[in-house]
Amino acid sequence: MKVSLRGQAALLLAVNGLFVLSGALAGTFLNVYLWKNRQDYAMIGWFTVAQQLALGLSFWLGGKWVKEHNKMNALRLGIAVSGLFYLLVLWLGSKVALYVWPLGIVLGIASGLFWLAFNIVYFEITERENRDAFNGWVGLLGSLTGIVGPWLSGWLISTLHGNRGYRLVFMISLCIYGAAAVLSFFLKKRKTSGSYEWLEPWHQLRSGDADWRVTGAALFFQGLREGVFSFLIGLLVYIAAKEESKLGQFTLITSAVSLVSYWAAGKWLKPKFRSAGMLCGALLLVGVIVPMLWAVSYGMLLVMGIGTSLFIPLYMLPMVSTSFDLMGESEESAGKRVELVVLRELCLMTGRLAGTFIFIAILSVSAAPRTVTLLLLGLGAAPVGSWLFLRRMLRRESLPERS
Repeated sequence: MKVSLRGQAALLLAVNGLFVLSGALAGTFLNVYLWKNRQDYAMIGWFTVAQQLALGLSFWLGGKWVKEHNKMNALRLGIAVSGLFYLLVLWLGSKVALYVWPLGIVLGIASGLFWLAFNIVYFEITERENRDAFNGWVGLLGSLTGIVGPWLSGWLISTLHGNRGYRLVFMISLCIYGAAAVLSFFLKKRKTSGSYEWLEPWHQLRSGDADWRVTGAALFFQGLREGVFSFLIGLLVYIAAKEESKLGQFTLITSAVSLVSYWAAGKWLKPKFRSAGMLCGALLLVGVIVPMLWAVSYGMLLVMGIGTSLFIPLYMLPMVSTSFDLMGESEESAGKRVELVVLRELCLMTGRLAGTFIFIAILSVSAAPRTVTLLLLGLGAAPVGSWLFLRRMLRRESLPERS
């Protein structure tokens, strides 16, 4: 049984790696492609809002399919719809900025279906003892793809000039999605159990386990930061450097740092160190933004990017592991794993939407560099909020497990 699980875990990591590689190749420059068609921060923000709304809805509606039917088909459909998204981008060409809402919805559906199925299978093949290590491997693969993908894309786009480079990158991304879909057929169909409870996420927050209310608040703060940081940093690098190759270089360097930091955190960040590690990580993630108060330049963005890559595993690994550990605390919670994964994503989505709405509102009034920096500093402090909510739960990790 252990060999089988290890084999399935390796396959799941491989499928995840290909999916993330394709996203790193094309997704890194997607917002730049939109920006080059229309230089409008609000347009980029609304594209993100459309993605997040569709992603959250896909999690909630797809939960029934994943729990009662074949979750692997949901994962494969997510890959297929991701390919469809880039086909649409290629087809629309220079008109792409006119269709940010439908495009965002398609990309959100693709991401929602894939990550819903991935998270459920991830929970089923890992346990509390090896979850940090598995997360470390996921981070490691993400860093490797972040090294190779954006650098190659930036080089191709800069070498071919104009839209030719973008079209080639989007086509390569399509091929990699195809490879991920083929590989996914080697993942075994997993058993289904029980019926899907549509309102269970709401019941958990309203009258369920207090730990889930606390975790939901922490996830909201995580989403508050990442909703904007996920697209704004890369866009700022391009605006500052005015070259796609520089964005590729930036991502290569920061991903190389992440490669080492995720490996180290996955190896040494044990459950009993989660609280201290998460607090240090949260504070340092705020600290690395401070140099941006002096100048929003490529050099300062690189300093912030390296610092973020170095310290974010201290914050992210406890955030991910704690919520999934809660799902496995009892047979009852494990039986509701689909609903709890949906709850987790809805909390993240709410935070991402809140952060993006703040971004749209503030930069619609003023898009001055100082305004952008202060916005980054404010939203960048959100991880401290996550720690404040989770600190008591994290301290329990150093105690013997509850029976």
